[in-house]
Amino acid sequence: MTDGSTVRETTLASSVYAHLRDDLLHCRLPPNSKLRVEWAVAQYGAGASPVREALNRLAAEGLLDRRDQRGFFVMPITLEELEELTRTRCWLEERAFRESIANRTASWEEGVVVALHRLSRLPRRAENGTPNTEWETRHRAFHRALIAACRSDMLIGFCAQLADQAYRYRQVAREAASVPRDELAEHNAMATKAINGDADGAVEALLSHYRLTSELCSIGLKG
Repeated sequence: MTDGSTVRETTLASSVYAHLRDDLLHCRLPPNSKLRVEWAVAQYGAGASPVREALNRLAAEGLLDRRDQRGFFVMPITLEELEELTRTRCWLEERAFRESIANRTASWEEGVVVALHRLSRLPRRAENGTPNTEWETRHRAFHRALIAACRSDMLIGFCAQLADQAYRYRQVAREAASVPRDELAEHNAMATKAINGDADGAVEALLSHYRLTSELCSIGLKG
């Protein structure tokens, strides 16, 4: 039987994990900086044990770098890392997307259409130019819907981790706002070709989408 103190520590660890994960994804902590347990204890209002549990979990997800004898560090933001991330994401999501199309069902098609519709109803940025957080949520849901029928929870999980890391780069670089881009057309192409069973066309649309995002992030990082 689980005692009250164990339940409380588990709850605290989940709370620290959620808050720290949000800070990491939105790059509120400097890349490559050391994340000290003592600082996290004071920052997130939890004991050392829940904090370490949260740190280990985030390291397993690739959002922190756990270095032997040195502790935890915020993952770096570099052009080389971005290139590797983009290549790996393209490899994995191509496989997941092809499998999803091969195993498509009416329910999966409906999920893709609904996710696309919801995404298309929102602007990416608010009137003042700040990122629309709800758009980001719907954007993630759309991409998740594309690979939902791949029949591999592990593959979907890996893709989600890489999506988190790519999100960090977009927050730092803010892409290149001056470069014209029709994201709705890009998303429409992926969905339409996938539903029509055109795996090659759908995959090419997806990979072009990711590669263009990476190129724009590169411009932002260099700028």
